[in-house]
Parts: sequence; C-alpha cells; structure tokens
Amino acid sequence: MEEAGQRLRRARERLNLKFRDVEQASHLIAERRGNPEFGILISRLSDIENQGTLPSLYRLYSLCCIYRLDVSEVLGWYGIPLEAMAADAGTIQLEKTHAIHFSADGSAEAMLPISLDPGIDLRRTFFVSELVQRWGKLPLALLGGVDVKKFRYGFVGTEDWGMYPAIPPGSLLVVDEGKRRIQAAGWRSLSERPVYFLEHRDGYYCRWCSLKDGVMSLISDPASEAPVLNFAFPGEIEVIGQVVGVAMSLDPEKRRRIRS
Repeated sequence: MEEAGQRLRRARERLNLKFRDVEQASHLIAERRGNPEFGILISRLSDIENQGTLPSLYRLYSLCCIYRLDVSEVLGWYGIPLEAMAADAGTIQLEKTHAIHFSADGSAEAMLPISLDPGIDLRRTFFVSELVQRWGKLPLALLGGVDVKKFRYGFVGTEDWGMYPAIPPGSLLVVDEGKRRIQAAGWRSLSERPVYFLEHRDGYYCRWCSLKDGVMSLISDPASEAPVLNFAFPGEIEVIGQVVGVAMSLDPEKRRRIRS
C-alpha cells in the first residue's frame, strides 16, 4: 500500500514542482495567512515525502492548496477518515442532550437496501433484512430526493429522560430549521404534537412547547414526571427547529443499562 508521503510526492511530481517551488509557494500562503507555521522548508518536505514524517495541520493545508488536493482525502491517506466521524461519535455516550455539527454533504454515503422483494406488502409490519435482495452504498443526498443539508441533527442525552417514553434517551433527532414557529394547536393527540429542539445557555432540550406572554414553557412527557421548564422568549432560549425524524433503540435491555 502506498504511503501518504509517497502520494504527496506523486502529486508534486505531476505538477512538475521542485522542492524549492513548494517552499516558495508555502511561504506565500504563510505570508497571506500571517502565520509562519504554514511555511514548509525543503528539509521538512523531504522528511514528509521520504521519511513518513507527519505534517502539521498548517503544512498539510499548504500542501493541499499547492497541489490542489482535497484535504479530507489527504487526511484519509494518513488514516483519518472524516466520513466516519458521525459513526465513531455515535459510539460515545454523552449524558447531556446536544446538537450534532458534522456536515452532511453529497459525498456522504450509507449502506442501504437498493433492491427489495417486489412482493412486499407495505401495509404490514415486516423484517426488512429478510426481504432485501441487494445492498449497496448510496449518497445520502440522493435518498428519496431529500436534501440532507436542509436538516440539522441532535442526540438525546443518555440521562435526558424528559421526553421518555415518547422519545427515549440515546435517540438521534432530525431537526428542520425551517419550522421554528411554535404550533399552538391542531394536533389530535400527544403523539401528533410537534416536538422542538431548543438551545439554552446551559445546553439543549428536546420538548413539547407552549408560548404565552413572552414565556416559553418546555413540557415533558407526563410519564417522565419531569417538571415543566419556563424561560423568557426570545431572551433566554432559542428554537433550533422542529423534530421531524427520530431514530431510537427498541432494545429494552439497552434502555435499562442506560438508565442504571
């Protein structure tokens, strides 16, 4: 397998650049950025290419600029898979409810069933794995014509029981920033009542909401027995958006482990 330094050397050679050319170009970037760390001396460039020396973030940026390389791809050469950040982050359980700031661009992919048994009856509950005929990777941006950049994502902390059992701790939330206006009525049951993702100086909340006389009340699921929280609006709390999708674990044993 070709080493990262060797790939960088090939990128330089394809552009017919000498060590001196790269050094001079990097100093131009360092001058433009006002930071000498972006500069790359010839001896350092030789070590990066031939000795496997890791470039600093600043020097890696300069090399990507000079060679016209995608920095995320080059990080992959060094064993840092940016596309796996969300998956790796998902293995770390955090107690507090929080926003997720990983970007979802057109290069993101998911392993999905791309060919299903044509005899599926969508009116019935079924085990998807038994009906998948072929799996494959598809860009997230192409899923159902949904623009994934339109949404933000939140995670209900493992100690946030405010919306349990409607939305248990450990749930992944899809948040539509275009739906920030609190809906005062129009639902027939609690299951239809809009849920909102909100930011406060002390953290984030996932709750039902009501707004009256400049006071926003954050309402928990009655079964959770969590208190109603009241904040001045808009001074003390901000509505990030409405929760339009939830991914949760249905494993009761896992839920018990979280609560314990």
